[in-house]
Amino acid sequence: MTEDTSAPERTVPVRDRLIECASELFYGEGIRAISADRIIAGVGTTKATFYRHFPTKDDLVLAYLERRADWERIAVTTAARDDDPRRAMAAVAKLLADSSCQPGFRGCPFINAGAEYADPTHPIRRLVDEQRSWWWTFFRSLATRLGTPAGKPSYAVADQMLMLRDGALIAGYLGDSTRVGDRLTTALNAIVDAAL
Repeated sequence: MTEDTSAPERTVPVRDRLIECASELFYGEGIRAISADRIIAGVGTTKATFYRHFPTKDDLVLAYLERRADWERIAVTTAARDDDPRRAMAAVAKLLADSSCQPGFRGCPFINAGAEYADPTHPIRRLVDEQRSWWWTFFRSLATRLGTPAGKPSYAVADQMLMLRDGALIAGYLGDSTRVGDRLTTALNAIVDAAL
């Protein structure tokens, strides 16, 4: 069966094309290294169109990170749906490991953005902090499902799980990404077992 090429081509809205282009460039080369002009040229639009959608480059950075946060939250929540919390935890570890094995992987986009925006009051840094808070809350909920004691013990488990997640993504970028999943699962289980 051949594809019908006479059908009208689906048009991607300019705003989405700007975010897609920016996402690739910001993630691949760093946010501050990429100018608005480069994104405008990459999409083939005008400055007026760019600034109509994004009054500042920071607005585009926020849109890029918001899209990434939405994707992460859906992917992680979906991976953790297993009724068995240990299998759910292993599925999240596998998701993180699989993403670190992708061509062009450069670590966590939120850690990367946080490194470029050090001011904790900057809107981009606040969004980075919100995503990290989401992860912590996710890990806290997972710790509860795993049976860790309520209160400080489960908070400590969430802190440690978040630190392992960060380390796994850095290891996937700088180290042997093929071993991230197994090592992360082993370390997560060790934290939970120690808390129990």
